[in-house]
Amino acid sequence: MAQKGGAPGMANKGPSYGMSRQVQEKIDGKYDTELELILVEWIVAQCGSGVGRPEAGKLGFQAWLKDGCVLSELINSLYDGDKPVKKIQSSPMAFKQMEQVSQFLNGAEKYGVTKTDMFQTVDLWEGKDLAAVQRTLSALGSLAVTKDEGTYRGDPNWFFKKAQENRRDFTDDQLKEGKNVIGLQMGSNKGASQSGMSYGKTRQIMNN
Repeated sequence: MAQKGGAPGMANKGPSYGMSRQVQEKIDGKYDTELELILVEWIVAQCGSGVGRPEAGKLGFQAWLKDGCVLSELINSLYDGDKPVKKIQSSPMAFKQMEQVSQFLNGAEKYGVTKTDMFQTVDLWEGKDLAAVQRTLSALGSLAVTKDEGTYRGDPNWFFKKAQENRRDFTDDQLKEGKNVIGLQMGSNKGASQSGMSYGKTRQIMNN
């Protein structure tokens, strides 16, 4: 009897539970709890114990970084000279917090983090995509290790060194030569399309 009574409930709950779990797992699956531990250790090592530590988990991580102050301390610590964030001040006002986060993002981009690796302010502030926040911080850590300017603090093995761009090894002459080849190819393609177009027009006139 118990099985018969439970079956409809399970049947009703099954699809709904399956769908909601699938969506949630997809979102949560992008967030890496092990990476969270590394990022926390690095930020504390980089900025000092004054930044505190978050509660474990996504919500704690978000709350720790949300007002932008810890992030601003982090990016400033990677600059030896002129600091990108001039004023770091905690505020209960939402727009001030988002402005502070934006200053971090500007500093990170100036440091060399690519736009594709950059999170949006709402990703952090509204918790829309905390995995994107992790991606930005990982890219920043990798850059700091790769640059090796003496400002990185912590275990260098926490992040992968970024591959140096090969184009820096090319001479100006080699780069010019490459452009010439591309230019010739584009020119020949243009010629082919133009002759094709003129041929088409000629046929139309002849047929008329």
